Amino acid sequence: MYQIDFHHPIHIHFIGIGGISMSGLAELLLTQGFVVSGSDAKASALTDALDKKGAHIQIGQRAENLIPAPALVVYTAAIHADNPEFAAAKEACIPMLTRAELLGQVMKCYRTSIAVSGTHGKTTTTSMISSILLHADADPTISIGGILKETGSNFRIGHSDIFLTEACEYTNSFLSFFPHIGIILNVEEDHMDFFHNIEEIRESFHRFASLLPADGVLIIHAEIPDLAALTKGLSCRIVTFGSSASCDYSYRAVSYDGYGNASYTLVRKELPACTVTLHVPGEHNILNSLAAIALAGTLGISDGITLQALSDFSGTSRRFEYKGDFHGVTIIDDYAHHPTEITATLRAAVHYPHRKLWCVFQPHTYTRTKTFLKDFARALSAADHVILADIFPARETDTLGISSETLAEELRALQVPCDCPGSFSDIAAFIQKNCINGDLLITMGAGDVVNIGEMLLKK
Repeated sequence: MYQIDFHHPIHIHFIGIGGISMSGLAELLLTQGFVVSGSDAKASALTDALDKKGAHIQIGQRAENLIPAPALVVYTAAIHADNPEFAAAKEACIPMLTRAELLGQVMKCYRTSIAVSGTHGKTTTTSMISSILLHADADPTISIGGILKETGSNFRIGHSDIFLTEACEYTNSFLSFFPHIGIILNVEEDHMDFFHNIEEIRESFHRFASLLPADGVLIIHAEIPDLAALTKGLSCRIVTFGSSASCDYSYRAVSYDGYGNASYTLVRKELPACTVTLHVPGEHNILNSLAAIALAGTLGISDGITLQALSDFSGTSRRFEYKGDFHGVTIIDDYAHHPTEITATLRAAVHYPHRKLWCVFQPHTYTRTKTFLKDFARALSAADHVILADIFPARETDTLGISSETLAEELRALQVPCDCPGSFSDIAAFIQKNCINGDLLITMGAGDVVNIGEMLLKK
């Protein structure tokens, strides 16, 4: 594998530079004197920001974008061998790294590298930890899969020895990382276009945990099934969190305010410690906050700073994000695209003021929709009325003969009112006609379903 010498900047070209992680890495390299170029399928706020900071951005991916030839090409998992820039780099024998391999090499430059993994909750938990580190004036470098409200960006360049990032299991990308502290929030089936079964996924997380050095720390949810198999043979220290008082960090005496935001008593090693007040809704965020508190404890950050940071934390983009009101209808947007995430979001919505709960769901990838078809239907049945957008294909093409109408049939079999109006403009028109003052509308999915709510708010 090509090894970057960060003391001798070179020209690096990014295929897919507008991605949320790729853009942050490109920005970091720009600050260190590297020449950065890159391409993406379309312009965005992220590519525009990089252009203003000195990157050479091309919209559209063509072989000639590699002229003059860079010293290194970085690409994402979404880039395939038939991509013209990928093919041109291979033909010219230009060294290549995946995004994860580059991120791993960056992590090696920091004494305290923190990687947050799990099937769900990575962005929110990383954001909570970011807030704690910023409140503690720890000056971290942060790479996150959403826009952090404190910084208005997905990437923050700090000047300390702390590096914080999300760690995704898809294509085993997190196995290219070099963490000193690892967090595993949960382990469930997902990304079944890559993994064959849950056993492969669990093995991937075990290998991730095994990356931690002997003086490192693994912070892990104690209620993950067969936890012992995930932690077998690890030489690092293990810190647990969960609902049981036997965990190193647990909770009790939970209460919710009128918007579903939780307060609870933090229990540390079976002893009540303090009251934690959150301003993000749902029981799942209690567990996310426990992981963040455990991390803060590992770094020696005081309870006072941690509690204030969590109280001030109001979420990140596309995670139960309040978008506005449309003729008295409250619009919330959420990134949930897995049945477990949908269940958590709709449970949180129960505590939020509303007359009728509408969910506009955009399934994400044909593989995931087929794999979890009945689970999606059961999870979505918590809404009073479901509206389905067409499947967002992401990296896939439709070879499975599945559509949103297939999911609609499952929902109707469960006696859940469900409609598939068609295009985003048709969905917006349907909502205008049917939602009334006092209703709660959640746009949900990992694609571009957020645009529906934004279309309504402009009317």
